[in-house]
Amino acid sequence: MPFMKGKAPIRRTIQYLESSRLVLRDRVKIMMINYNVHGDHHEGARDFVFWHLPQLQYKNPQVQVTTLKNITPTPFMRIFFENGEDVLVDVDSKSRTEIFDHIKKVFCKSDTKLAEEKREAQILDNPGNFGWGCDRQCICEVPGQVPCPGVIPLPKFMRGKYKYGQVDE
Repeated sequence: MPFMKGKAPIRRTIQYLESSRLVLRDRVKIMMINYNVHGDHHEGARDFVFWHLPQLQYKNPQVQVTTLKNITPTPFMRIFFENGEDVLVDVDSKSRTEIFDHIKKVFCKSDTKLAEEKREAQILDNPGNFGWGCDRQCICEVPGQVPCPGVIPLPKFMRGKYKYGQVDE
């Protein structure tokens, strides 16, 4: 398999990409990461980009992510919001887990919010759903369906007791 070559090919599997907990809030539009490829105090930023950036991009397709290498003497992240504001995050001499925890705590949706959104996504308004808590109480409310037998009696050929000869006429 050609995609299983290179450094840490696990990063390119769907299971790994979906396992991320970094789902950014809807207000976040651009995330810019500045770091150098050499230097000890840039190691956490490099590891974060290596391990967590593919997951972050997979879970947040609406967010533009930019990495700038070898431009700045100190590593930092800059997050831009939809209203034009921006926030600088200092990642100098921090490990990738510290960066991950900070991003999760400050810029990501909470676990309860994610669970609520997942539940709402499952309850999508399907026109085939009817009953309590749906748009339609009965299937007879859909145009083109047979009306309710309580309102208009069904023809005898549609009733089982007449169809299978259990009732003599």
